[in-house]
Amino acid sequence: MFSDGVLDHFRNPRNAGELPSADAIVEVSNPVCGDVLKLSARVQQGRVIEARFLCRGCTTAIACASLLTEQLRDRVAAEFAAITAESIASTLGGLPATTFHGAQLAAEAARALGKKIAGAP
Repeated sequence: MFSDGVLDHFRNPRNAGELPSADAIVEVSNPVCGDVLKLSARVQQGRVIEARFLCRGCTTAIACASLLTEQLRDRVAAEFAAITAESIASTLGGLPATTFHGAQLAAEAARALGKKIAGAP
């Protein structure tokens, strides 16, 4: 049912946990399924140097959050727009339609983090 990429990120999540002294923290949720993703980042000279996540959700939500933290590293907020639910799903080797919401949650978190880093309301 799940691709090797999804299973790898779920079984071996990258950058899971709290990020002490984070410069930006956002939390997004999906009220339909109950998934919650907290994303934090440390920023230097406008670039993300470290990102971590806490996720309460399904296999796909955890895998997408893990991948997202890798994709954020070394990027500036303006580049976060390129991180879409579709690009996350594709990088993970595809997602079943019933779990695509995990990629949408991660993409939403990337947008929210980008706004926070850029200082937008």
